[in-house]
Amino acid sequence: MGKTEARKIIIDCDPGHDDAIAILLAGANSGIELVGITTVAGNAEVEKTTVNALKVCEIAGLLDTPVAKGSSQPLVRKRETAADIHGDSGMDGPTLPSPTKTIAAEHAVDFIIEQLLASDGDITLVPVGPLTNIAMAMRKEPLIVPKIREIVLMGGGTFGNWTPAAEFNIFVDAEAAKVVFESGVPLTMFGLDLTHKAQATPEIQERIRKIGNPVSDFVGELLQFFMHTYKEVFGFDGAPVHDACCVMYCIDPSIFTCRKLHVDIETKGEYSYGMTVVDMLGVTGKEPNVNVALDLDQDKFWDLMVDTLSAY
Repeated sequence: MGKTEARKIIIDCDPGHDDAIAILLAGANSGIELVGITTVAGNAEVEKTTVNALKVCEIAGLLDTPVAKGSSQPLVRKRETAADIHGDSGMDGPTLPSPTKTIAAEHAVDFIIEQLLASDGDITLVPVGPLTNIAMAMRKEPLIVPKIREIVLMGGGTFGNWTPAAEFNIFVDAEAAKVVFESGVPLTMFGLDLTHKAQATPEIQERIRKIGNPVSDFVGELLQFFMHTYKEVFGFDGAPVHDACCVMYCIDPSIFTCRKLHVDIETKGEYSYGMTVVDMLGVTGKEPNVNVALDLDQDKFWDLMVDTLSAY
C-alpha cells in the first residue's frame, strides 16, 4: 500500500492559545496539507487575531502559508470577546516579535470561496472560532457547499461555558452556526463534552517542555497562561486544548469516539441563545446531521501531539 495522501485543510480561527496549538500541529504533521489560515473576530478583535496568526506562522516557519483576514463582526449580533480567558491580545503570555509576514490580499471569505471552487472537493474546513466566515462564504457563493469534503469544528456541546446553555464560539454568532449546521455538509463537532477531556495537565505540559525546541517552548508558555486562566475562571487543573482536537481528528480520527446525532442551533431563546441542542436520545426523530465527538484515547492523543511538536 502507498502512503496516504495528506489531508488538505483550511483553518478558520481566532487565535487564541488553543488556536495557535492547532495551527502548529497542522504545520508540522505530514498527514496534513495546510492550504491556508483565515481569521475571524472571536477570542479578540479580528485585527488582533490576525496578528496572532501571523506570529504563530513565523515561529512555525509557515512563511508560505497564506493568512487571510476575515469578518470583524458577527452576522447579526454585537461582537463579544473572551479577554478573561485569552487576555487582551487574544494570546497573552508568550512574548513574540511583531510579525513581518503579511496577510493575503483577499478577504478570508473570498479566499475560502476561491480555494474551494478551484479544488477537487478534497478540502476540509476546520473552523475553531465563531462560524461567521464560513456562513458568509456559503451565502456569497452557494456553489462551494457541495465542494467541501467535511467541516470539522470546535463549538457547542450539551452544556455551555459562556452562558449555562451556550459554548462561546456558537454563542458569539449563532446565526452563522445555524447556516453552517443546516448546510448539509458532512459535519464533525468537537464540543465541550469532548474538549474538556483534552486537558494538558502539569504532567503533559512537562512532556511538551522536554521536547526543547522553540515551538515546544512557545506551546509550554501558551499552556501555562491558559491553565492559569482556566483555574481562575472555571477551577480546572489543566488547560483544555479545545481547538487542537479538530486538527488531531484530521490527522487520526481513530483517536476519537463519535456518534451521529441530530443537532439544532437555538437562535431565539431568552436563556438558551447559542445552544447546540444535541438530541442524545433520538427523541425528535430527526435524522442525524452531525458527527459528535464524545470521547478520546488520552495516550494516543498526547503521544501524537508530542511527536508532532517534536518535528519542529
